[in-house]
Amino acid sequence: MALPTLPRNASAASFDCDRPDLAADEKVICDTRALNDDDVKMVTTFELLSGLLAMGSRGAMQDEQVEWLKRRHACGGDADCIRAAYQERLKQFDEVYNNLNRPL
Repeated sequence: MALPTLPRNASAASFDCDRPDLAADEKVICDTRALNDDDVKMVTTFELLSGLLAMGSRGAMQDEQVEWLKRRHACGGDADCIRAAYQERLKQFDEVYNNLNRPL
């Protein structure tokens, strides 16, 4: 399946696509519209959840994000691996959101 590509001057939500030292995973994200969209959704959701969580939970989520970024980076230029990494992380964010304590 061919994925639509983006012009090189586009930026993903979590990094600058015009940086000369992009890693292989970042290049694929910048060049693939669906992965770029996943990156935008991931970073937006991360920021929203960070604002809703207590400090300890926020720190834990930030630590998890660092570990997740390492796993995504390990995908290199494999778009399917990157896509699966985003799906996994967004599912984790859904679980965090669904488990938030809300006033009745």
